[in-house]
Amino acid sequence: MDELRFKGKWNQLKGKAKQQWGNLTDDDLTYIEGKEDELYGKMQEKTGKSKDEIRKWFDKQMEDLD
Repeated sequence: MDELRFKGKWNQLKGKAKQQWGNLTDDDLTYIEGKEDELYGKMQEKTGKSKDEIRKWFDKQMEDLD
């Protein structure tokens, strides 16, 4: 995913992720540049989804926002 696009749309994506997986908190979704794997790891623990599934979900959401 393009880093600039991701950062620009992060608030929208964060809201969509909370709707998709209701048990995620703002702390779980804290995005720190260069620490995407940490973010995906937190989400993996909370959702039970694989990192690959989570990445694909975010990629799809980015396409829908464009």
